[in-house]
Amino acid sequence: MPELPASVRVAAWVTHAWAGGVTLTQAVERALPDIDHTEGLVEQLRLWRDLGEAAVLVALPGPGDLAGLPRCGPVATDAAVEAGEALYVAGLGGLLVPSTSTFGSEGARGVRIDWMAHDADPIPPHRIEALAPSQLERHLRRTLLAAIDELDAIGGTPWADDLARDLADDRLGADWALPDALPERARKVIGLAGTVSIATELGLQASGAITAAGDEARATALRALGRESERCLADATNAACATMAGWVPSR
Repeated sequence: MPELPASVRVAAWVTHAWAGGVTLTQAVERALPDIDHTEGLVEQLRLWRDLGEAAVLVALPGPGDLAGLPRCGPVATDAAVEAGEALYVAGLGGLLVPSTSTFGSEGARGVRIDWMAHDADPIPPHRIEALAPSQLERHLRRTLLAAIDELDAIGGTPWADDLARDLADDRLGADWALPDALPERARKVIGLAGTVSIATELGLQASGAITAAGDEARATALRALGRESERCLADATNAACATMAGWVPSR
């Protein structure tokens, strides 16, 4: 089954839990069914909840692109960029950055995620409340169409082989294992953004251009599309969490 970033899944499920949907333990289990052990996550989530937070939010930063990441120190920023994802809360401020590793003997490997807490500034609520899934979807679709035109102009095959294209196609309508309480429009945008993000990753795994210059131009276009899809994925998730937390009506 295709996977959204761990922080996206945790943000959606834990916000759903805090709204009374499931218990925190159930939320973490459903968000991370593929993870054998977590450390530092549940404790920090309980603390945030006890201090009055109603929603867990997500940032998906990348090198040179800190959009959506709360203001924080250089150590936290570097960790979040390296991980490519982080959880945060808006009211009190605070950041959780995941680090994935394996454990166990050969043939019996398990996967664990260690979550490191960092200080971060609070986020003005209006920044989250202003996120509209309909606008996010329109922006992503325009970006996708522009990227397709650019890739067509470059030439070659954007996804290099039939396997990569088939994988991307299979994931388009996939079940992303998100809470049923997720607003439908936000769910649609999350699915689209997640699919585009995976498709760009697949496209970057093999060359589909005819020349070296074309290959570099193709990779640049795919990376730009991937970053836009990641921003949209984070924003759509946060819009959904704001609705589940009762900050804004469903839209």
